[in-house]
Amino acid sequence: MNKKLLPIIFSIFFLFMALMGTGFFILWKKVSPPDPQVKLEDEKGDEKKEDEDVVRPVHSLDPFVVNLCDRGITRYLRIGIVLELTSEEAVTEVEERLSQVRDAILMKIPAKTSKGVQTVKGKRALCDEIMSDLNYLLKNGSVTNIFFTEFIIQ
Repeated sequence: MNKKLLPIIFSIFFLFMALMGTGFFILWKKVSPPDPQVKLEDEKGDEKKEDEDVVRPVHSLDPFVVNLCDRGITRYLRIGIVLELTSEEAVTEVEERLSQVRDAILMKIPAKTSKGVQTVKGKRALCDEIMSDLNYLLKNGSVTNIFFTEFIIQ
């Protein structure tokens, strides 16, 4: 009878210890002050969410048709681009400097291959490069995002 009772007693003891440990852990979390680093990250996350909720002005560019840099075969890319800008002043500046904006884009795209821009990663890299070039060009605001409205490779 002792041999049958011993495993039951050990099981009850370990269950009791696990429940006590869980209780102490919950109590410790409630009593201890929050970590200031975690609080800062939460505040930054809230600011980022607020930035994402803001509807910014956009400017649609006429579609581009450009040669791609593929070897041995001629490939074309028809691409429609919409620029999301920080302010209405930036929209006005883009309209005033439209030839420079289009030139910056036309200098960037023909250096790409069809394989390089077919993937999501390639498209994202193209967006980042165009955005960087345009932000260098603009003085009264900046481009916050680029949207492709057309993307056809032939």
